[in-house]
Amino acid sequence: MPTDDVIDLAELRQELMRPTGLWQKVDLVPETGSTNADLAARARQDEVAGTVLITDYQSAGRGRQGRTWTAPPGSGIAMSILVRPDGIEPSRWSWLSLLAGLAVSDGVRRAADLPAVLKWPNDVLIADRKVCGILSERVDTSQGPACVVGIGINVNIEEDQLPVPSATSLRLAARQLGGPPPSRTAVIATVLAAFELLYRRWEAQRGSDPSLAASYAERCETIGRHVRVLLSEERSVEGIADGIDEDGRLVVRTISGSSVYGAGDVIHLQP
Repeated sequence: MPTDDVIDLAELRQELMRPTGLWQKVDLVPETGSTNADLAARARQDEVAGTVLITDYQSAGRGRQGRTWTAPPGSGIAMSILVRPDGIEPSRWSWLSLLAGLAVSDGVRRAADLPAVLKWPNDVLIADRKVCGILSERVDTSQGPACVVGIGINVNIEEDQLPVPSATSLRLAARQLGGPPPSRTAVIATVLAAFELLYRRWEAQRGSDPSLAASYAERCETIGRHVRVLLSEERSVEGIADGIDEDGRLVVRTISGSSVYGAGDVIHLQP
């Protein structure tokens, strides 16, 4: 694993921070337990919206359903962002994970020229292997509710360091396609720039945008697949994933009709 892929904080601040832009603060710490937990704590102390917290090593990262997420120091991107959506009902904030997924997919395509696609609701895939996971959490603060969105991207991890066989990294994917791996700085900058554009579009539409749902569906590998949606330990549903509605929910068609789901773990089944 390379040791020279250092995250350049000065470059990130120069590229991303503008007085009228979304990103108002970009911080980098060498190590922490969880950037989501740290930024949530800061949000409760009235941290400014548009704060980005990045770490070189996250020792107690969390995924959906309480799963752990960790990677060797310097091998990936672990960052969290703080937003306070203006005038949008929290019931529509499930879109924030989807916006992050779209931003990662766009950022990886631009910074690394890799065919990153989406798996509803929280994963980014390359060649059907997971390269990024996303976790969004609502935080109640004295200024009202906020949302912390955590993004974890495997960048420099080698095959023997992967947490599960179904995972991959940008370095491995680039090697298979004969291209150079991207720097972590470039990926972070491109992903956050893409997120700002998508977030402003979503915010302008007050959290309901059919064209944004269409953009997500076009990039989403889940659509058109036979899927199992795990709703709880005891309950699941199988059917064909037909689309994404205006609220970012998955539309699943079964023999008894179509239903929509705002959350749940999705398994792509064989036809």
